[in-house]
Amino acid sequence: MSILNLPGLGGMVEVISKERNLPKHAVQNALREALLKGYERFRKTYRSDGGNFEEEYFDNFDVELDIEQEGFRVLATKTIVEQVESSDHEISLAEVREVAPEAQAGGTVVVDVTPEQNDFGRMAAIQTKQVLAQKLRDQQRRLIQEEFQDLEGTVLQGRVLRFENSSVIMAITSNFGQPEVEAELPKREQLPSERPYRPNSTFKVYLKKVHEGSKRGPQLTVSRADAGLVVYLFANEVPEIEDEIVRIVAVAREANPPSHSVGPRTKIAVVSDERDVDPVGACIGARGARIQAVVNELRGEKIDVIKWSPDPSTYIANSLSPARIKEVRLINADDRQAHVLVPDDQLSLAIGKEGQNVRLAARLTGWKIDIKDASRYDYDAEDQKARDEAARLAEARARMAVEAEPEEYEDSEENLEENLEEEIAEN
Repeated sequence: MSILNLPGLGGMVEVISKERNLPKHAVQNALREALLKGYERFRKTYRSDGGNFEEEYFDNFDVELDIEQEGFRVLATKTIVEQVESSDHEISLAEVREVAPEAQAGGTVVVDVTPEQNDFGRMAAIQTKQVLAQKLRDQQRRLIQEEFQDLEGTVLQGRVLRFENSSVIMAITSNFGQPEVEAELPKREQLPSERPYRPNSTFKVYLKKVHEGSKRGPQLTVSRADAGLVVYLFANEVPEIEDEIVRIVAVAREANPPSHSVGPRTKIAVVSDERDVDPVGACIGARGARIQAVVNELRGEKIDVIKWSPDPSTYIANSLSPARIKEVRLINADDRQAHVLVPDDQLSLAIGKEGQNVRLAARLTGWKIDIKDASRYDYDAEDQKARDEAARLAEARARMAVEAEPEEYEDSEENLEENLEEEIAEN
């Protein structure tokens, strides 16, 4: 068999493997695919006799690398026929029987079609180089997807590499001993208190998304602002959470508040099925040691740990901590609307700076919360308003149902007519 020389082939595979953090077999596969594309370019440019090459034309061709002899061969699998119509895909039975007398028509043979060294051509070499770069990128993307797909939604250690526009490019690894890969920390996933980020500084980051396909730039998107990071940090600091004695029921986080005058804040609801365990105390720890470790990791972010309750009124009251609540009125349970009555001196605390406290409480509980001054609250007027609103909603729903009925009636009439026509035709 002939061979087309590639001096330094083994060394090239070794270097690319180290530079790209790819296994050697992945580099060799990429090189084989690139050389096959180069051969296709060679055939189309120099050996075309005017015919068109279909997309599947070269499917029966393959490239074999020879690391020891530092070169490659091009092989074609051809079908044995009596009369050859396509020399790239077929070979005559008479020709095959010269070397294999037992051959029969309909079988296949592998034929060496390696071009001469000087025939391969400059354009084919350029094509090979371009395709190789693309195939190597594809191999890297594929390996990253395989390595990190199951880690989506977990927390990893990240190291700041560089900055691109408003994003931070970080190096992360899936586990000890694995090579680092690049991940993007977009501006919306950053913490304002950490800016500006310093090169080589390290952080725990939440792996938010593993991108598939041909996304340019890093395939991994990580976050410092996701609520999942808070859950991980508490689970890491509180053994009772790890042992499932204490459960995190809900988390509401505002890592990037709408105003610069308001700092990041998180509310986390916890519960325990064991009566003698205080879930809030377990999360706070002796002298606040456990929660302080989480706060330090999040660069001073304010965190409220509250006790979850199956009773909506109690849960809503707890969620507005640290404000003291006088009463919670569930105005509309279906639409999850509640009025929270607080003393006058607790009004601003319950609402929070620029509404942050009540906003997070609403997100944590899933209820629409209106903070009311208890001393000015008119029970009769609010009850009447709630009844009027309920009646208005009921009327609107009824009107929508009536408007939908004619269409349903027309549909049923059409179906009835069709069924009658079918029965008449059958009979």
